[in-house]
Amino acid sequence: MSSLAPDEGGLRVLAGPDRLAPPDDVGVGPALLRAVAAEGTGGWLRLYRPAPTVAFSRRDTLSAGFSHAAAVGAAAGYVPVLRAPGGRAAVYDDRALCVDLAVADPDPGARMLTRFAEFGELLVEALARLGVAAAVAPVPGEYCPGRYSVSAGGRKLAGSAQRMMPGGWLLGAVLLVDGADEVRDVVRGVYTALEQPCDPATVGAVADLAPGVTVDDAAAAVRAAFGARVHLKAAGCPGLLAQARAAAADRRVPELVG
Repeated sequence: MSSLAPDEGGLRVLAGPDRLAPPDDVGVGPALLRAVAAEGTGGWLRLYRPAPTVAFSRRDTLSAGFSHAAAVGAAAGYVPVLRAPGGRAAVYDDRALCVDLAVADPDPGARMLTRFAEFGELLVEALARLGVAAAVAPVPGEYCPGRYSVSAGGRKLAGSAQRMMPGGWLLGAVLLVDGADEVRDVVRGVYTALEQPCDPATVGAVADLAPGVTVDDAAAAVRAAFGARVHLKAAGCPGLLAQARAAAADRRVPELVG
């Protein structure tokens, strides 16, 4: 059985909503996690386009250059927010495909690394459907470094992060489909301000390797890769945005509030 599949109930698929205000958007995944943990069964797969965002980790806030880094992102049109999972700042916009996978699990810590590895392989399979030969392999000097980064041609295409709570877990990924040049410039400014090592040349996009591929193409490929592992069914989640917005103030960068 796939480590990404719930014990029962399959995955409900939520397409969008796209381009939400970033403080609301980064709260949707945790809201889905709380929902499945409370239900004790099943899971959610959300595929969406984000608005331009710089998602900082709590570790980033400890940097002396954090306020400057947030201002650099904001000046470029990328809204700075705080995210729960993840190690370092991630930069993305609506030319990326974001994936949230929230699954009920009575023992969420048991297969954490197995999930990371399989999630990476799933993204590799999806990219193969798009004509890109990728691998689960970090790139030296990559931004938001991670053991399970997905790369091709010496550039990082996708990264993932994971969060757990009693009763469930949440995996999230960002796959940059196009717009690598602009994202690369923002990454350069943000990481310079944070005084974190990073080679902006490691930022890559799917369209650099497979010209003409769109975010919709990528979403279809990812959905197909999930469909090969677990039963999928389209669904809506009434009240989801209200839940996500309830704690939006906690995800805004304090230096920029008001």
